[in-house]
Amino acid sequence: MLDLFQVAKVLVVMKLVGMRHGAKIAVDLDMTQRTRKTRRRIWLGTAIVVALGTASAQQQAIDIQKSVVTVRGYKAGVFSAFGHDHEIAAPVADGNADITTHHVELRMDPGALRVRDSKASEKDRNQIQTTMLGPEVLDSERHPEIVFRASEVEPMGPGSWGVHGALTLHGQTRPVTVRVSDRDGHYIGSSLLKLTDFGIKPVRIAGGTVKIKDEIRIEFDIQLAH
Repeated sequence: MLDLFQVAKVLVVMKLVGMRHGAKIAVDLDMTQRTRKTRRRIWLGTAIVVALGTASAQQQAIDIQKSVVTVRGYKAGVFSAFGHDHEIAAPVADGNADITTHHVELRMDPGALRVRDSKASEKDRNQIQTTMLGPEVLDSERHPEIVFRASEVEPMGPGSWGVHGALTLHGQTRPVTVRVSDRDGHYIGSSLLKLTDFGIKPVRIAGGTVKIKDEIRIEFDIQLAH
């Protein structure tokens, strides 16, 4: 017969071995869980970095050398036949676009606007320029910036969008909507505005017999820097 002491000793050894084995399993499980958590954090961190990097890469500056904004004013009045329409170049001073967040911002310096009326004499162009920048119209000294900020973009068809935003002109901000089309990297569009919406009275000349219509047309061809 087995000695009871020997049996007890064997049982104690088996228990100790089982405890050590169980402890090892617990440690292994704990290490596995920690490894999984670490890998998950690394993957999550990498995903966030990649996402931020991608989002940042989507924001592009507007190429102010290639982008063009043109303002067109139209004659009205009893003797409008003796006047002429106005074409004004409005250089883009700064701007950027983010295709991820649909954020678009354009800035222009009203003092940089230039009258390009082909049918007017140089003297007339200079006079129109002075009037345009003066207190009667843009008052560029008091309001030295024109800003457009897009707040919403909605698809209008292949390569075409409706852009809703706010235009700050003559110190007043009003909502505007423009339709934009992508033509080989040129974002082309136009919008009609009323001068009186921005606190500007249409200019009158020749004793009020010839004036500029309240409604003007803004045309643009915007290109992004690469």
